[in-house]
Amino acid sequence: MDTVLLLALVSSMIRATTPLLFAALGGLFSERSGVVNIALEGIILFGALAAAVTAQLVEAPHLRESLTARVWYAPWLGVLAAMVVGGIIGWIHAVVSIRYKADQIISGTAINLMGVGIPAVILSGLYNNTATSTPIRNRLPTWELFGIDGLAFSPLVYLAFILVPITWFVVFRTPFGLRLRSVGEHPHAADSLGVNVFRMRYVGVVLSGVLAGLAGAYLSIGNVNQFVSEMSGGRGFIALAALIFGKWHPIGVFGATLLFGAFQATEVLLRGGRILPPTVVQSLPYILTMIVLAGFVGRSVAPKASGKPFEK
Repeated sequence: MDTVLLLALVSSMIRATTPLLFAALGGLFSERSGVVNIALEGIILFGALAAAVTAQLVEAPHLRESLTARVWYAPWLGVLAAMVVGGIIGWIHAVVSIRYKADQIISGTAINLMGVGIPAVILSGLYNNTATSTPIRNRLPTWELFGIDGLAFSPLVYLAFILVPITWFVVFRTPFGLRLRSVGEHPHAADSLGVNVFRMRYVGVVLSGVLAGLAGAYLSIGNVNQFVSEMSGGRGFIALAALIFGKWHPIGVFGATLLFGAFQATEVLLRGGRILPPTVVQSLPYILTMIVLAGFVGRSVAPKASGKPFEK
């Protein structure tokens, strides 16, 4: 394989993997605590919108004075806004699912629907259109991987990959992780030992929202320079598939997101060719994802209390 093509494939795979990895690790915290979070898709969109709008509003006064103004902190404030908004949406899902014991699937679906509608209203009010935000000029920096020309990525890419061992350590080697897993497997036993089941589940779902918000920030200001309506493109659902395929384990999730990221990278590389019809090429990542899951999902066992409201 030509070196340039290989570098392009690796670069595209890493970029495609990053938002999936953020969202899937977020889903891991939520489901390990016993709460199903299919709202990842919607939270990604809210995070992407918050990041792009915040960065644009912060840099706008400086750009009115000089179009070349360097406002280095604007995109970082955008990332912070995405984390905060993602955490808030996660908290809303937690309140509905944990306190009011609503159906977790319905709650997540409602958030996904809001993730399509609410951004359109906000964009209309700020930018007089319902599809895109104003492009930002001050983007996140890019750092070369091992000094290799052609492999330069946003800091969020490196953060996503670093979070894999950190998540493994937190979930499997700390008292917090033990309590998180216990409320997702045997909440009544955990409660009898003094673990606050409700609090642990709230923390798990809010962490899920924060990480999904980071996935959105990467899409809008780490990979491109503006918010585009429905730019998540089903990544929240693919992240859920990666979570199942990875058996709710950080290392397994990492491998699954790399695999699905490779599927998306293949679609990007094939897009400009004439090997397959465009519609087939665009749906290729989803087709491959379904094929992989079809032969695997039955062998994955979710946390025992996942999706079940806790009654004291």
